[in-house]
Amino acid sequence: QLQASGGGLVQAGGSLRLSCAASGRTFGLYAMGWFRQAPGKEREFVAAIRWKGDTTRYADSVKGQFTISRDDAENTGYLSMNSLKPEDTAVYYCAADRRYPMSNMPTEYDYWGQGTLVTVSS
Repeated sequence: QLQASGGGLVQAGGSLRLSCAASGRTFGLYAMGWFRQAPGKEREFVAAIRWKGDTTRYADSVKGQFTISRDDAENTGYLSMNSLKPEDTAVYYCAADRRYPMSNMPTEYDYWGQGTLVTVSS
């Protein structure tokens, strides 16, 4: 199971760090991804990190702004978000999968957290 947290209301230009806590002792074997879904829009890829944590992948829209990381000893993944903009407002979901190293496709993730709402005010 995955539990996402850390969302909230922040002003434009601010920062947030989302966490994704995983249960079980094999989190280190899973690639992890973050997706987001804004009202009325489809779920979109944000970032992914390989199971070893040595390789990351980002959507073009967040490159240089967001950083994905993981601490396998703590069974937790993170998404650090800086210079937030109103268009970053969405429910953010973490996901995990063992089959694909860093997929950007939500259909290729088997496990999902419940989502955490990020609201960026202008």
